[in-house]
Amino acid sequence: MDSDATLAPSTSNDASDGPDKSLVERMARFRKNPFNFAQELYLFVTGVGWRSYDRVIGQPCFYSGYTDNMKTMVMKSTILQKKLLDMTEARLRVEQEQNLLDADSPSYQQDREQRKIQIISDLVDITQDMLDNMLCKMENKIWLRTAYWGCTQLLTRAYSSIHVSEKEVSRLRAVAKIAQEQKRSLIFLPRHTSHIDYVSLHLVCYRLGLTLPVVVAGDNLNFPVVGTFLQTLGAMWLRRSFGDDALYPTLVQSYIDTMMQQGYNLECFIEGTRSRTGKLLGPKFGILSFYLDSLLSGRVKDAYIVPVSMQYDRVIEVDSFVTELLGKPKQKENLADFLSASSLLALNFGRIECRFHEPWSLRDFINEQQARIPNTTSPRESRTRILRTLGYRVLSDINDVSVVMPTALVGTVLLTLRGRGVGKAELVRRVEWLCERIRTNGGQVSDFQACQPLKCQSRIDRPRPATRRNMTIHLFISEALLAAGLYTRVKQGGGYASQAITEADLIDNVSFLSQLFRGEFIFPAGQGLRHNVEAALAGLLRDDVLTTSTSASPSSSTNSTSSSSDASPSRTNARTIGLSDTERALGRENFDFYCFMIWPFIDAAWLGAVSLFCLVPPAVTPSSPTTTPSPWVPMTVAQSTAQLFGRTLYHQGDLSYFESINKEALKNAYTRCQEEGIIIVSKSANSEDPKAAAVPMVRIAPEWLPQRKPTTGELIPEGRLWGFVERIGKHRREGKNRRDGATVGRRVLGLAETLGRENVFAVVGGADDTGGVPVKRRGRRTKL
Repeated sequence: MDSDATLAPSTSNDASDGPDKSLVERMARFRKNPFNFAQELYLFVTGVGWRSYDRVIGQPCFYSGYTDNMKTMVMKSTILQKKLLDMTEARLRVEQEQNLLDADSPSYQQDREQRKIQIISDLVDITQDMLDNMLCKMENKIWLRTAYWGCTQLLTRAYSSIHVSEKEVSRLRAVAKIAQEQKRSLIFLPRHTSHIDYVSLHLVCYRLGLTLPVVVAGDNLNFPVVGTFLQTLGAMWLRRSFGDDALYPTLVQSYIDTMMQQGYNLECFIEGTRSRTGKLLGPKFGILSFYLDSLLSGRVKDAYIVPVSMQYDRVIEVDSFVTELLGKPKQKENLADFLSASSLLALNFGRIECRFHEPWSLRDFINEQQARIPNTTSPRESRTRILRTLGYRVLSDINDVSVVMPTALVGTVLLTLRGRGVGKAELVRRVEWLCERIRTNGGQVSDFQACQPLKCQSRIDRPRPATRRNMTIHLFISEALLAAGLYTRVKQGGGYASQAITEADLIDNVSFLSQLFRGEFIFPAGQGLRHNVEAALAGLLRDDVLTTSTSASPSSSTNSTSSSSDASPSRTNARTIGLSDTERALGRENFDFYCFMIWPFIDAAWLGAVSLFCLVPPAVTPSSPTTTPSPWVPMTVAQSTAQLFGRTLYHQGDLSYFESINKEALKNAYTRCQEEGIIIVSKSANSEDPKAAAVPMVRIAPEWLPQRKPTTGELIPEGRLWGFVERIGKHRREGKNRRDGATVGRRVLGLAETLGRENVFAVVGGADDTGGVPVKRRGRRTKL
């Protein structure tokens, strides 16, 4: 059967005509119809029609001898052979220095050659063993067809179908044919939401008749039985960390070079790990750097990048994601957990949307970026720039083709309304409004079929629907930052005059927030911050959420101070921005929507900054309150204390969103503080256990260290760190007990003092300035 027929409607697995097709639907069950069940299994095993996988688009795979051929080509790699020779020569020099080889001996040359042959032989054996563990082994088509049938039977117990866009699929197949003729690879770069991603994309490629991609996967999934099964279907196992192994990175590069030179398809997850928050994570550049080096070195001519979005009505691992975000350590994958989780496959989690961005040439991208980089830039810096741009370009493309699922629509509406509940009619109205806004902003909305129920038993359980809201935030991030910037005035109350803000001050607020969240969100690709803000502002003005007026105001920003106290600033006609009368009449429902989108992240950033006060060392005595240098504290201790701090602040009412204490948000907040120079992070070896992995340590930078009152030794809510906290706090959602800044400062700093004394410095003591691991002390942790 011709591969073009894989999209033709049929009576089995093909969906009806239309822009979207379901390539994989619920399959026959034995108890429902034993005859159809047996017939369907027979069709797969014998390879009838498209199931044969004989006329694929791409390079041949799943034939006897595939693994041996690939091993031979990898071992013949020029860079690998050079690496083995270099390591051999280095070893011979060491042995000569240690007098294991006597250069003055008459038989030196003969002994050296024999030793060289022995070392090379040993290195080749080691390399082949590593390659055997790494290499995917796509050998048998009968096994492939049977595995496809079995995986589909299991997957469709949890999900009703996998939907694709017919237009995107046709475009992908056309590019795949060109790549086949040119012997080029398709590099699939999907977002990583669930372990189901591995299976879903392979099922789609199999059903479309494309050569299955070799998946770059961490060896944490290479546990007995399951690891071997995945390796025979295209998994390429890599260590999570290469460490100091000099040979392993070269072997990985050689394997990737060989596959790209032969035109085999590849797949890796651009985020590196599964996103537990529902939104895209920042790019991981490890495997991307191997792909890039293959082309920069000239060993590979070109490849096609294919960004992929995998969206789910509901993710199977959502429960474990929530507990991990709230501080529970991630459990190592094993067969027992895999088998126990199989009961989840009997549930109905809705459907899967698989969307493909238009493929583009990696060589053309590199040439375009190199033309923009000045000639004075060093090759290393040039490579770094190209690599970072590549990562964020892919993420932006993934966002462009992402589909907003029905559960994400409902979850977003529920978490952006005031009050404890909402009626059905109001919910429908707001969902329709949200769909319209998504389409206006260039997003796509999935068809409503069977919207899965959202389980949210209490306010503590809010992270569940929050993951769905996070699936839409990339579409409204510019509007949300604008709303948060204006909220600093809106929260003051009163009429338009008191709530309006000058355009200059609004841009200043948005610039601060965009810098604060530059590692948190994937901002729209285009012409920079100013362009994105102006486009979002134009949209809010068009929707009658905001309005503008022109009034006389000081020419300088209100955030700056005059150099002369008696000088009168010049007056200019500045544009002011505020809520429109229509929006006021609606009770700020649209403006509040954008604020609700960003407020949890502002709370998380504020918590991350204010939790640094827990790292301020206690005063020695009240009579000598001068703050001593901040000692080194393990990052795990600092972040776990910050989560405990956040839980307490939430129950006190000083934190509005329980989801803000999640581990990922706090990690991003600490990264931002490190980039700002507020904290210093260092990785130090454990002097008690030299073989142990380096421990990330953190301390407050001396110039940011808060001071204490000279009389009582209490922390003073002043200084650079408190100013940074207050700047973030200006944008936070107002609470009934948070209007008095002095009260907040006293209560929050008092709690930070207690947690620092009893949860940080009672457990770990001070460390030297070299960043050594602190000595553990006896103490107890405070339970709040």
